[in-house]
Amino acid sequence: MDAITREQVMAFAASRVAAREKALVANHNLHSLALLGRDAQMARFYALADRVEIDSMPLIAWGRLIGRKVGREHRNTYLDWREDFWRLAAEKRWRVFHLGCKPGVGARAVEALSARWPGVTFAECDGYFDMAGPDNAAVLDQIAAFAPDILFVGMGMPRQEQWILANWERLPNCVVFPIGAAFDYEAGVVPTPPRWAGRLGLEWLARFLAEPGRLFHRYFIEPWALVPAMLRDVLGRS
Repeated sequence: MDAITREQVMAFAASRVAAREKALVANHNLHSLALLGRDAQMARFYALADRVEIDSMPLIAWGRLIGRKVGREHRNTYLDWREDFWRLAAEKRWRVFHLGCKPGVGARAVEALSARWPGVTFAECDGYFDMAGPDNAAVLDQIAAFAPDILFVGMGMPRQEQWILANWERLPNCVVFPIGAAFDYEAGVVPTPPRWAGRLGLEWLARFLAEPGRLFHRYFIEPWALVPAMLRDVLGRS
């Protein structure tokens, strides 16, 4: 993981867009670390990434326990840098493609964002397609024809990471961000966690209260599998 601020994330994306170079900005949280231990594709995905954001206050605490110089400013999610991103995208007149969401939801998100940021050119495609079939080729053709500066892939972990990894060589030169349910928030179909909750490390609780059935295992069961690794790190330091 990279101890980078949201300003550094934006500067990195802008530099790659200006150079017309392909880049991948990934993110790690407790869920992705748990997946990493049981999915070899996830390991290959993170090896491909140019930058890996710290997307979790527990990971910030973990880093501090083992002596890393990380703080709240190094925690980055879409919701942390969304305003910075869209302001920059409008200023630079970027072309942004979003892949993901249920049919119709991405279009609602694009409509809402277009109203706020008219300098951005948008395109979108829902995430309900066969990743191994002809539908996937059609999606890739649609992305290539649009020629995005930024490609947001919001299909949830690990599907979005698997799709990026499988199709990396066929993607046009752009900066790729896996962003999970971010456009569900923009469309208003899922309540957006308040930013004070993120600053206090309680965003997970706000998300859980909004979607308890989907997130119970992720937040209350899965993290226990990481305790041995954390203890090895902490004891190894001492």
